[in-house]
Amino acid sequence: MEHPEFLQQTEERLLRYAAVTTQSKQFDGVWPTTNCQRDLAKLLYDELHALGVRAGYDEARCLVYGWLPAAHVAVDRPIALIAHLDTAPDVKGSDVKPWVLRRYPGGDIVLNEAEGIVMRAADYPNLEQYLGQDLVLTDGTTLLGGDDKAAVAALMTLAEYYMDHPEQPHRSICLAFTPDEEVGGLARDLELEKLGAKFAYTIDGDHLGWYQDQTFNAAEAFVSITGRSVHPATAKGIMINAADLAADFLTSLPRLEKPQYTSGTEGFYYVTDLKADCERAEIRLIIRDFDRMKFQVRQDMLRLYAKMLNERLGEERVRVEIAQQYRNMGDVLEQYPFLTADLEKAIRAAGLEPRSEPFRGGTDGAALSFRGLPCPNLSAGYENAHGRFEFVPVPSMAKNVEILIHLTES
Repeated sequence: MEHPEFLQQTEERLLRYAAVTTQSKQFDGVWPTTNCQRDLAKLLYDELHALGVRAGYDEARCLVYGWLPAAHVAVDRPIALIAHLDTAPDVKGSDVKPWVLRRYPGGDIVLNEAEGIVMRAADYPNLEQYLGQDLVLTDGTTLLGGDDKAAVAALMTLAEYYMDHPEQPHRSICLAFTPDEEVGGLARDLELEKLGAKFAYTIDGDHLGWYQDQTFNAAEAFVSITGRSVHPATAKGIMINAADLAADFLTSLPRLEKPQYTSGTEGFYYVTDLKADCERAEIRLIIRDFDRMKFQVRQDMLRLYAKMLNERLGEERVRVEIAQQYRNMGDVLEQYPFLTADLEKAIRAAGLEPRSEPFRGGTDGAALSFRGLPCPNLSAGYENAHGRFEFVPVPSMAKNVEILIHLTES
């Protein structure tokens, strides 16, 4: 299957979508977390209509739906394909200036000559595999947003292909574009009955031809510590320094069970925020593990550390609250092995060898799987996500459209 038009179509779409600010932010009581995500949602809704696709737009919840009815199949098996609208809050995501480096010649890439921003090949060895390919990059002052707009571009190109080729057999396809995936939105407002499929795939992640059918079990912990302030000259026997207690709590965590020391299926604790003075300290951390029992032990250990500090103080000054985020979707997907088998078949049909690894993160599909919509993940093909050196190889997006055609054609 050769479709050179996919190269131009996905590139043009990514350049347009990346220029639309959709950066989410940490949840502060309102979903979606940013209004700007609606700008892309409305653009996609209008584009689906222009293509002739039946579409729906839930503006309040910032959700876009699209439905392509089955064509020329004896038995229909509706499938949903899902990508997210938002970009990560880790690095500036507004005023994105995407550009295309034609036929990457190898070596370092000057992203911004005026500011001296260079992507050094020695720092990013993944560049080597894209020699001679067109790469979509930024000017080095923002992230690109290929996570997940490379997937959005592929899905919209898939829709265009089927609308332009009514003779092409395919099963019913339900499209969904969701907000706030990067900050734990987890497709919370996606209406599954409205979507109309019993099975789904998210398209998210790096490395073309990879897929994921396992994720972490995930929770977020909030540790609040109350101290007692008094002038240091008269502090003996009176002062309780919350900052010191926070340090004691953090040193109780296993030193090597942190993201920078773990890989594969190894779990970790990750401190994401720390605020402390004498009177009050607040620690925010996330807990991750693939194994359910180990995941529970990690949560129990945080409560134990707090209990030990409180016993030392003789009163409760350290409190731990834990909020569940998502669970390992592998616990659900093992009941539906045909989903990953179909995905592997589609990847091979597109001329690639499928590869899989446990996903050291989460996807909307992790939450959706436990809501009754089993949902593996197909990588979108972007690289270096969440940073200024993010890039998307144009052939990866085009190849993903081919994979999706094979996945939906019967």
